[in-house]
Amino acid sequence: MRDPARPYHYVRFNWWSRVDLDEVAEELGERFTVRMTKIEWDDRRISLSDEMNEELRVKADTLTAFLTPLKVVMFQNEAAPFTPRDLDLKRRMDELYRRSRPTPFPFMFGVEPGFDVAEGEPERGKE
Repeated sequence: MRDPARPYHYVRFNWWSRVDLDEVAEELGERFTVRMTKIEWDDRRISLSDEMNEELRVKADTLTAFLTPLKVVMFQNEAAPFTPRDLDLKRRMDELYRRSRPTPFPFMFGVEPGFDVAEGEPERGKE
């Protein structure tokens, strides 16, 4: 059962293909607040390639998404119903990152938390 006091937090993945962050930034920059960040190397960070050190931050109204080429983290700072712009961002992230677990092997399943939708929008959350 969904806890209405908990903010939305969900991670999705790609297994075989990478998302082109520059292309997505250009596409989403017209509707959302977009910022590209270069993650600096340090002794504790492991990366498969230099392009894996880029992160795109996309902000709608209450929903924020941190995108890397293989993973997106979608979250809210405070629990709130999704607005139409939030739903638009979430739908696009679901299209770009089609997997709910980090590996094609049958373990580490992710379950999407439920969410409320602002007045006038159909309920799209899962339990």
